[in-house]
Amino acid sequence: MTDERVHIRPEIAVLPAYKQGRQAEASAFKLSSNENPFPPLPGVVEAVQAQTAFNRYPDATALAVRAELAHRFGTGVDEVHVAPGSVAILHELAKATAGPGDEVVYAWRSFEAYPGVVTVAGATSVQVPNRPDGGHDLDAMAAAVTERTRMLVVCTPNNPTGPVVTAAEFEAFMASVPPTLLVVLDEAYAEFVTDPDAVRGPALLERYPNLVVLRTFSKAYGLAGLRVGYALGPAYVLDAVRACAIPLSVTAQGQAAALASLERESELLERVSEIAALRDRVVTSLREQGWDVPDAQGNFVWLPTGAHTQHAAERFEQAGIIVRAFASEGIRISIGEHEAVGTLLETARSLVGDLQATE
Repeated sequence: MTDERVHIRPEIAVLPAYKQGRQAEASAFKLSSNENPFPPLPGVVEAVQAQTAFNRYPDATALAVRAELAHRFGTGVDEVHVAPGSVAILHELAKATAGPGDEVVYAWRSFEAYPGVVTVAGATSVQVPNRPDGGHDLDAMAAAVTERTRMLVVCTPNNPTGPVVTAAEFEAFMASVPPTLLVVLDEAYAEFVTDPDAVRGPALLERYPNLVVLRTFSKAYGLAGLRVGYALGPAYVLDAVRACAIPLSVTAQGQAAALASLERESELLERVSEIAALRDRVVTSLREQGWDVPDAQGNFVWLPTGAHTQHAAERFEQAGIIVRAFASEGIRISIGEHEAVGTLLETARSLVGDLQATE
C-alpha cells in the first residue's frame, strides 16, 4: 500500500507545537503563563465594546496605535510595527532575515518559542548556554556569531530565569558584533524592571541601526487575550517584516484596547509597581528558605529544581498552584494574586527541605 500522505517538511514534522501554561481549575491559581492578575485598565473594556463592526476589516496598518507609540518613543511611524503579539514579530523577523543555511543565535534556556521560530523560517538555531546565575552570557553569544548568522536575540529580562542584561553589558556586546547583524532585544517584560542598570532598548535605536526592540501589551498592560505587540526599529527592516506578516491580523478590538491602555499610564505604573514589589517579597522569602533564586526582574520567579522538577510541579498543583515546568531544569512561577503568595511560599518551604534531603 502506498503512502498517500502529503509532504511535510521533515523538521516541521518533528517540531513540537508551542505549549502554553496550563489552565487552572476555578479553585486553583494559574501562575503558569505570566499573565497580569489585574483586570483591564479603566476604559479599556468600554473601548473594546465600542468596536462592533465585526463585518468590517480592521485597519491593516494599525496606524493609530503606531502613531501613538511613535510619539511616545520619538520615532517615525514607519519605525513602528504592530502585530498580534511580539512572538508574531519574532516569526516575521526570522522569515525576513534567515532561511536554509542561515543561523539565528539566542541564549538557552530562554523563551521557549525561539527554537520553533527559527525552525519554521528554515534556519538553524545556535543556542548559547546561560551563565550559572541564569543571565545571558553575551561574550559567548558574540563568539557564536559567524558569517552565516543573520539574527541574534537578546531576552531581557530573560524568560524564564529572570535576570536582565545591563546597559553596560549590552553596549560592550553591540561593539563586538558586526553592524550588519540584526540584533533583536526582546523586552516583553520591560515595564516590570526596577534595576536602574538594566538596558532600555528604545533609547538605543538611534545609536544602533541594526537594532530592533520588541515590546508587548500582553504582560504589564494585561491584554494577553487580545494579542497586541509591537516592534521599534529601522523602517526598512520593519518594511520587510510587514511584507512577511499575515494581513489584517491585529483586530480592531485589540487596537482600541491598546490605545485606551496607553491613555492610562499612571494607573498602569501603580499596578506594575505593586506586582514588582510582590515579586521582590517572594524572592526574598524564597531565598530565606534556601532556594537559589536568580535575580527576578519580570513578573515571575525561577526555581532551579533540576531532576526534581516534575515532582515539584505536582506538589504545587496539589496545593492549588499551577506553575510552568521545564523538564529537568526548573519551574517558573508567575506573580499573580496576593492571595496565592501564602500557599506558594508554604509549598516552596516544604519542597526545599525534600530536595535538600535527596541531594
